[in-house]
Amino acid sequence: MSLPKNPIVVIPARMASERLPGKPLADIHGEAMIVHVWRRAMEADIGPVVVACAEKEIADVITEAGGLAVLTKPDHPSGSDRVYEALHSIDPDGHYDAVVNVQGDLPTLDPDVVRKVFAPLGKEVVDISTLAAEITLEEERTNPNVVKVVCAIEPGANVGHALYFTRATAPYGDGPLYHHIGLYAFRRTALERFVKLRPGILERREKLEQLRALENAMRIDVALVDTVPLGVDTQADLDRARAHLKK
Repeated sequence: MSLPKNPIVVIPARMASERLPGKPLADIHGEAMIVHVWRRAMEADIGPVVVACAEKEIADVITEAGGLAVLTKPDHPSGSDRVYEALHSIDPDGHYDAVVNVQGDLPTLDPDVVRKVFAPLGKEVVDISTLAAEITLEEERTNPNVVKVVCAIEPGANVGHALYFTRATAPYGDGPLYHHIGLYAFRRTALERFVKLRPGILERREKLEQLRALENAMRIDVALVDTVPLGVDTQADLDRARAHLKK
C-alpha cells in the first residue's frame, strides 16, 4: 500500500451562516477563526494548504497571515464544489493527486486528525476517506443531528469500510455506534467524479451529501479517532472554542 504522493489540503469558507453570520472572521484571541483553522492544517504537514474563499474579506485575512487563498464563486451548493473549483484554479494540470477537505469552522482541530483522515487512502480501492468517533453519550445514539456511520470495523482495528450514513440509530443490536465527523480526503479522480454526480435519492432523503458517493458505488473508508472536533455553529460554540484555545 502507498499513499498518494502529492496531497493538498483545501479549507472551504464562506461568510453566510444562518446561526452565526460571518463566522470565518469571528475573533478568537486576536485572530480570525479561519486563521486558526489554517494554522492547524499547516501543522498537519501533509501538503500545502489553501483556503477556498467565497468572499474577499476571508481571502484578505488569510493572505495577511501568510497563507494562500483562492476566491471562488459565492453560490456553490456545497463545500466539496468549492474545494473542486479552488483545486482546479490553482492546479489545472493535475499535479496534486489527493485533496483533504477540512471544514473552516474547526479552530481547535488537532493536526493529527488531518493526518488520520488522509491515511486510509493508502489502500488503492478507497476513493474517499473520512472520520468517526465511538458514541459514548446515550443521548447521541438517538439524536438525528448526530450523523451515524454504519461501518465494518474489526475488533482492535481503527479503519473500516463505510456501508451507510444515517441520522437514525443504526446499526441495530449490541455493539458500538459511530459518530461521523465531516472531514474528507479524496483521490483527485474521485473528487472530480463526485462533483459531477447528480444528488442521490438517499442523499436528498437523509440530507447527507456523502450518500451520493455510496449510491454511485464509490468506496468510503472510515478512520476512528478518540473525540469529535468542536465545530463552531453558534455563539455558544464560539465561546467554548475561545475557552479551549485560551488554555
